[in-house]
Amino acid sequence: MGSVKTADHKVEQTSDDYSLDKVPREERNMGWLTITNITFGIATAIFYFQMGSVMALQFGAINAIISAVYAIIVAGILGTFIAYLSAKSGMNVNLLSRGGGFGYIGASLTSFIYATNFIMYCALEGLILVSAVHTFFPVIPEWVLIVFFGTIVIPLNWFGIKQLDKLQKWSLPIFFVFLIAAIVVAFYTPSEYGGSFWTFMPEGVQVGGTALLLCIGMQHGIMGLTPLLASDYARFLKPKDLKIGSFAIGFIPQIFCFGVMGGLGIWFGVRLGEPNPGVYIVLLLGIGGALFTMLTQVRINITNIYSGSLSLSNFFENIFKFKPGRRFWVAVTGVSAMILMLTGIVDYLTAVMTFQGVFLMTWASILVTDALIVKKLLKIGPAYYEAKQENLFKWNPVGVTALVAASGLGTIAALGFMGTFLQSTAAFFAAILASILTVILAVYTKGNYYIKKESSEVCEEDYIA
Repeated sequence: MGSVKTADHKVEQTSDDYSLDKVPREERNMGWLTITNITFGIATAIFYFQMGSVMALQFGAINAIISAVYAIIVAGILGTFIAYLSAKSGMNVNLLSRGGGFGYIGASLTSFIYATNFIMYCALEGLILVSAVHTFFPVIPEWVLIVFFGTIVIPLNWFGIKQLDKLQKWSLPIFFVFLIAAIVVAFYTPSEYGGSFWTFMPEGVQVGGTALLLCIGMQHGIMGLTPLLASDYARFLKPKDLKIGSFAIGFIPQIFCFGVMGGLGIWFGVRLGEPNPGVYIVLLLGIGGALFTMLTQVRINITNIYSGSLSLSNFFENIFKFKPGRRFWVAVTGVSAMILMLTGIVDYLTAVMTFQGVFLMTWASILVTDALIVKKLLKIGPAYYEAKQENLFKWNPVGVTALVAASGLGTIAALGFMGTFLQSTAAFFAAILASILTVILAVYTKGNYYIKKESSEVCEEDYIA
């Protein structure tokens, strides 16, 4: 009986992709190329085209390019460290936060905000797809398209990370065929701008200054997401691929997101004089453009649904002891995104997404600071990550206080109450402030709130130092 129970438990955990516990060492069997491929689900989103096009046409191509380089470096560094911690511990950021300065209830609150982030991005990306398809088939009501495309990503998430790997692997070559076709057609389309695209500058705009800060501010809205997202997949990394895998998972998606996709968005926008990729991709490729949009948006929303379901599972298990399984939360995440699309709430999400950009950068900063400075350099608290509730305090004032204070002040700055400079750099300002507060609070509390009792299951490989 005991062996049957163990086997059943293992099947249940595998189907849920270990949403409530760390991945056992024997289950960390995915190569770094495979995991990097899965993270390309978010890297190939048309959203990055739109960011590049909008920044170039409003603030100048060179300012957009400089901000993209900045985004690659900062998000790449954060992503590498978080991927390393995740691969080393077998935990995603929701579980890492429990032993990384938040306590298990404090970490649950971050999980819930993290989940709402994915739900809203799922709705936003879904509407881009609905708009593109509706252009060709106006006879179909938009609500029908919302329900159809909102529903289709639910079964595509049913069997967890193995299924995601197959979907992303087989769809990536098709994505590149469409992308190359769009580039070739655009190249032979007469340009709206006479000079080289990187020299484009709107009237009255200069290189650097306010225009560059505004571009950086736009990048901050998404920069915190991609490093944190890596942890959902890096926890399955083979131990032998730890170093090269952490760097690849941390940097390659950022280079593609902000460099390749964002850079092409700059080129498309300047060349075609149009900021909306939902318009210019369809104009370039016709029905192929609609299919291209469909492919990219389904790829990104598969990723959004997966990460959102993990975070909701973590939150409700911790707070309400409600454990229906990850598949239940896949359905909840998908339905919630559809409700947002149908009710038009996404039209009023600018302020919420501003807060989320600040919040996610702050959260990532606290996790990295806790690992590198508090745990490793200052030797405060345990040198491993504990995920079991019985070994943890409900709240750790180190991470919770740093997050609330820094993201609160960062949001105030982002809304313009602290001047233009801090408005554009609010997320970076909040991240630095959170890092400083984390160290101060860890020293002040002497690490007394990290764990309630030592775990009996920790082995040498679990130590991050």
